This record gives sequence, structure tokens and C-alpha cells, in this order.
Amino acid sequence: MSARNLRRRIVSAAMLGLTAVATVLSISILFFLLGYLIYKGGSSLNWAFFTELPRPMGEEGGGMANAIVGSGKLLLIAACTGLPIGFMAGLYVSEFASRPMASVVRYAADLLNGVPSIVVGIFIYTLLVLPMQHFSALAGGAALGVMMIPIMTRSTEEFLRAVPTSLREASLALGASRAVTIVRVIVPAASRGIITAAMLGLARVAGETAPLIFTALNNRYWSRGFNQPIASLPVMIYNYALSPYDDWHRQAWAAGLVLLALVLLANIGARLLVGRRANLTA
Repeated sequence: MSARNLRRRIVSAAMLGLTAVATVLSISILFFLLGYLIYKGGSSLNWAFFTELPRPMGEEGGGMANAIVGSGKLLLIAACTGLPIGFMAGLYVSEFASRPMASVVRYAADLLNGVPSIVVGIFIYTLLVLPMQHFSALAGGAALGVMMIPIMTRSTEEFLRAVPTSLREASLALGASRAVTIVRVIVPAASRGIITAAMLGLARVAGETAPLIFTALNNRYWSRGFNQPIASLPVMIYNYALSPYDDWHRQAWAAGLVLLALVLLANIGARLLVGRRANLTA
């Protein structure tokens, strides 16, 4: 074996070892975080945590049922606002926009995706909270929806462009118009990917705290409808973590565990959808 080949094998083995170490480190961080959350907050996960309201300051026990429901309502509003806009924008860029216009939309989406969440919160605060003169679930959901728009736009464009050209040509060859081809062929073919993008977008904004402080604020009781301040898991975690009560600290860890579990479930569901789509197209 020549010296050059020996050197190449040594470098290859070293780089392979470094990549393996980096992989183990990246995975171990997730498991360490999950294990630490279970250790710190697992004792507070009980039936009362999911069904009862927070107790008054200084009293132990209670739960975060209002925050769990509130986070669901905020994500529902975000889905109803951000997903349709992002989907239509991605559809326009993929199917209708000229090359210069498509570049402009992509650049704008990337810029919006890079805007700090607290700036989005201040923007919605000025746009909705000040004219309405009160915080509300609508304002909080709108803030999360704005953050979902660029994610949905770019993802929808990528999945629509991944549809094979042969499907488009076959539909047009059979006499279908361009609009019918898009609605009945292209979008259904990319539907699993688009649903995956929606799930990942919801998981991305589920843990945002800063925009909700400016828009939804918080509420220690049940919020009726969508026009009142509303509790959410991220804001409750923030408030409980800063409190001087040990029981609230444990509940904050438990809420973090629940939030992380929901995000993991959303990501696993998205992976399963992508994997199933790949098996069907294989």
C-alpha cells in the first residue's frame, strides 16, 4: 500500500469518526433535553394538570387546562390565516409567476421568515391590538399566522415543483385546461407534502412566546370566544419560570414537556406522511 493511499484511508476514517461523533452529540442533546424535562416536570403531569385551572399565587396544585385549550385555539386561528395565504402564494410562484416576480416573492418570503418574532408581535400589536383596545386570541393567532406564511409559501412551491412534468403534460394532452390540471392533478399529487409543510409550520410557531405577550397576553381563567385575552403554554411557561414558587417551577417544566411532546408528534407525523408519499411514488 502506497503512502498516499494510506494517508487517504486515515483521513477518511478520521472524518467518518468525526461525523459519527457529531451525529451522536446532536441526537444526545435531544434525548438529554427530553430526559431532563421528564425528570423536572414529570411529577407534575397528572390528570389535574390537563383538566384544572391554575391555582391562586402561593397555592400548590392546579393545572394548565386553559393554556392547553388556548394554545389549540391560537394554532387554529394561525392555520386559518397563515396556511391559505402561504399556500396561494406558493401556488402563484410555482405555476403563474414570471421568473423576476418569482424571485421577488421568494426573496420577500425569506426576509419575512428571518424577521424576529418579537417584531411580528409588535406589528400585530399596532395593527390589531391598539385599534381594538384590548388583547385577544384573534391578535395572537394572527401573529402566529404571519410567521407561518413564509414557511408555507416556500414549502408549497418546492412540493409543487417536485410534481413530475409528465403528469402535467399528460393532463394537458387529454384536453384539460391549465386551471383544471393544477386543481385536479398537480395539487393532489403534492397534497401530502403540502400537509407535511402545514404540520411543520404549526410545530414551528407552537412554542413562540414573544409575539403572544404583545397580542394574546395571558388569562388565568377560561377565555370564551376569540375576542378576549387567552392563556397559552409558552406564556404560562414564561410566567411560571419567573415566579418564586417551586410548584410553579415544576409545572413550568411539565408544560415544557407537553409542548415538546406535541412538537415531536407533529414532526413524526410529517415524517410518516413524507415516507408514505415516497413509497407510493416509488
